[in-house]
Amino acid sequence: MATSTVMQSILASPASTAITGRRVNLVPANYAPSLSRSAYSLRTRCMAKDGRKEESSPPPTPKASTSFFDVLAFSGPAPERINGRLAMIGFVAAMAVEVSNGQDVFSQISNGGVPWFLGTSVLLTLASLVPLFKGVSVETKSGGLMTSDAEMWNGRFAMLGLVALALTEYIKGSALV
Repeated sequence: MATSTVMQSILASPASTAITGRRVNLVPANYAPSLSRSAYSLRTRCMAKDGRKEESSPPPTPKASTSFFDVLAFSGPAPERINGRLAMIGFVAAMAVEVSNGQDVFSQISNGGVPWFLGTSVLLTLASLVPLFKGVSVETKSGGLMTSDAEMWNGRFAMLGLVALALTEYIKGSALV
């Protein structure tokens, strides 16, 4: 407490230093004169030509493109989002079957997993594309904890998880669990 008071008094008062035998008063670099409260509360108003106040509203957000090629473009909103959703469902399903039956990913695919994979892929792709073709942006529907960025990161981690699971089981020669 005492150190803080001493430092404040040193920084608030001008310092004197001897330079080549002469005394020069210096003001510390972080010294700022105190401003009155009214200096902080400046207001700016825009008046229309006829003297009435004019309120500006933010520009309307542009509607997302609903063109087939724009939605499914390489940098469009659909490809990574759909692949991420499929990876999230695939990772959870692969781990659930592995824990319940003890089958690795390659056994699951060879034992009838292809029709399930194709059916889920078609259903989830169509369900993801319908709102995009209607012009609804994913960012407008997200809020709180469930944001569009969180979905993208979860999808990316699920893609990496599926690849890591398949590679680990291939190297190990058996199921992970």
